[in-house]
Amino acid sequence: MLIISDSAELQKACDILAKSEFVAVDTEFLRETTFWPQLCLIQLSGPELDAIVDPLIGNLDLAPFFTLMADSNVVKVFHAARQDIEIIFNRGNLIPHPIFDTQVAAMVCGFGDSVSYDTLVQKIKNVQLDKSSRFTDWSHRPLSEKQLDYAIADVTHLRDVYLHLKADLERENRTEWLAEEMSILESQETYDLHPDDAWVRLRMRIRKPLELAILKNLAAWREREARSRDVPRGRVLKDDAIFEIAQQAPKDIEALGRLRTIPKGYERSQNGAAIIASVNAALAIPKADLPKIPRPANAPEGTGAAVEMLKVLLKLISEQHGVAAKIIATGDDLDTIAAKGEDADVGALHGWRRELFGLPALRLIRGEIALRFVNRRVDLVEIPPAASE
Repeated sequence: MLIISDSAELQKACDILAKSEFVAVDTEFLRETTFWPQLCLIQLSGPELDAIVDPLIGNLDLAPFFTLMADSNVVKVFHAARQDIEIIFNRGNLIPHPIFDTQVAAMVCGFGDSVSYDTLVQKIKNVQLDKSSRFTDWSHRPLSEKQLDYAIADVTHLRDVYLHLKADLERENRTEWLAEEMSILESQETYDLHPDDAWVRLRMRIRKPLELAILKNLAAWREREARSRDVPRGRVLKDDAIFEIAQQAPKDIEALGRLRTIPKGYERSQNGAAIIASVNAALAIPKADLPKIPRPANAPEGTGAAVEMLKVLLKLISEQHGVAAKIIATGDDLDTIAAKGEDADVGALHGWRRELFGLPALRLIRGEIALRFVNRRVDLVEIPPAASE
């Protein structure tokens, strides 16, 4: 295991890894006190080299690492890749390509929904990982041998997990299934969220268009403020305060200071003035231009029963084909298929999911096939055309 804290050493290691077909990648980070994750370690493993890159020691230039991440000739293997890719995107302004997420691949290969790394290692390699360093402070130096062993194990076992899952996908002709999922993880829109869309993360507790306008303004302001100061969103303004401000619409700092969720004196800070400006900007919007409250469409009669049947069908197909139900169809997919049938524009009716589940789902709600429980098993039976009319 190579410990790298020097730019020249990193360049040599990345040159070696660039000659490999793939490289396993993991990161250790902290974000409890920051908006952007603080990168503490990078673990890399290929057929010829295992290395831990320490970006917190010296003036390490990570450019060779980012070049490796952008090398289209090397597959970047992650487990639960989203947070690792988010760090690479924020630090290096790029998204690794091509990538292979073993958590997603495991779902396609029948290892269950969102299987953890240590569970996957245990099932594939029959190795029990030591979890005692999982919640360590990765920013503290020096790191112990135990911590370093834990960190490198996140990629050395990942190599074998990758090769096992890759072989499974090829044997079952499911390589393209994974490619569809990886395209989402490789999309810039997955990570480059605009502050004006920050309100979507908040659970809706409002009922009026004006409240929604205020909430949108506050959420966008808080997002920009948290990013610029590199602090968690809650350090700027907590969610409960956003909802109370949206509902009470304080027009001045005195009214803001009377709110239950606002700390004493906060209203007279620079943030208080920004909040009042956000509220008054929403109040100035003409009534006809206020945003509409998102409301679910009224489902046709009988949709609830159809959704329950689709859930059984999904479980049946998941078990038959050894694919996690979660990756085949979401609950929203089932609701929309039950309500709209073929007109439903959902993932379960596109690509490999359509062949596996979408078409049987449509046939089920059209009455062309039925679910039957016999001999303690659920299966599908064809309904003769005359009987289905």
